[in-house]
Amino acid sequence: MFVLDTNHLRELSFKTVLGRRLEDRILRAKDVVVTTVVCAEEMQRGWLARISTASKVAEAAEAYERFSESIHFLASFVLLPWDVQADEQLHSFRKAGVRIGTMDLKIACVTLEHDVVLLTRNRADFEKVPGLRFENWLD
Repeated sequence: MFVLDTNHLRELSFKTVLGRRLEDRILRAKDVVVTTVVCAEEMQRGWLARISTASKVAEAAEAYERFSESIHFLASFVLLPWDVQADEQLHSFRKAGVRIGTMDLKIACVTLEHDVVLLTRNRADFEKVPGLRFENWLD
């Protein structure tokens, strides 16, 4: 099983050249691909921020449209949950001195809890998380 980080999800959802290549690779892998509720939160927060800062009706309408599309897109994935075990792992990593962004560390904790591989571009941060397995399928 593979877990898509937010950067991989965005490429898929925007159907970029990299996103189409990623989609092909996922299909060839013939493995289960999921994401986390934390990644879904990151995506939705981005669109909500854009909605709240839109100064023109057309900007707000476009942001709402993208927000709606992202809801439908995310609905096609199994979302691994944030739970007590992931929260305990987060606090354990913080006590051990793992210093990366909270959202990235949450994603790592959920991924570790399910003993799966994270697909991400963010090697610099995720390599600081002990035991986390990750690959980059975008480059």
